[in-house]
Amino acid sequence: MEKNKENSKQIILDVAIRLFSKSGFSNVSIREIAEAVGIKSASLYYHFPNKQSIYLGAIEYSFSNKAVLFTEVLESDKSALERLELFIYKFTEIMSNDEDFRRLLQREMLDGDEERLKFMADKVFKEQFKAIGQLIKQVSPECDSHMLTISISSLILHHLETAPIRKLLAGHKPEHDQPDYIARHVYKLLTNGIISHE
Repeated sequence: MEKNKENSKQIILDVAIRLFSKSGFSNVSIREIAEAVGIKSASLYYHFPNKQSIYLGAIEYSFSNKAVLFTEVLESDKSALERLELFIYKFTEIMSNDEDFRRLLQREMLDGDEERLKFMADKVFKEQFKAIGQLIKQVSPECDSHMLTISISSLILHHLETAPIRKLLAGHKPEHDQPDYIARHVYKLLTNGIISHE
C-alpha cells in the first residue's frame, strides 16, 4: 500500500514538472494536474495539501537524482582541479539533457516568490552549493567561492538558455551546441583566467 502511494506521488510529480516548466506556477491549476495524471482533484489532495506543495515537491524531486550524480563527482578521490573539471562537464551534460528542470529554474528566477526561492536555496541547492564552494576554495584559496560558484553555473546555463538565438548570430558553429564543447569552454575560461588570477 505504501509503495503504491509513493509510486502515485512520483507520477504526480513527473506530470507536475512537465506542466509547471511549460506554463509556470501561476498558470497551472490543481485540476489540470489531476486531469493530466488521470485522477480526480480530491485524490491529488491525498498526496499534497495544496498547489504550492506540489510545485516545491516537483522542484525537489527533479533535482534529487541530479544531486546524487554531483555528489559522486565532488566526493571522488581525484584532485580538486580534476573534480572541478568533472563537475563542470557533469553539470553541463545534466542541464543540457533536462530542459524541464532548466525551465523550472528560469521561471523561478523570474517569478519566484520569497517562500519558494528560500525553499530552493535551503532544501534543494544548499548542500551542493556548499560542496562546490569548498571545492573551489581548494583549487583557488584566495578566490570568492560564492561568486565563482554562481559564475560557473551562470556561464553554463546561459549558454544553454541562449541556444535558440546563438544559432542565428555570426560565428556560430554546430559544435557550440554540444555539452562537451560548452563544458570545455567554461573550464578553460576558469583555469586560464579567473582561477589563476583571482
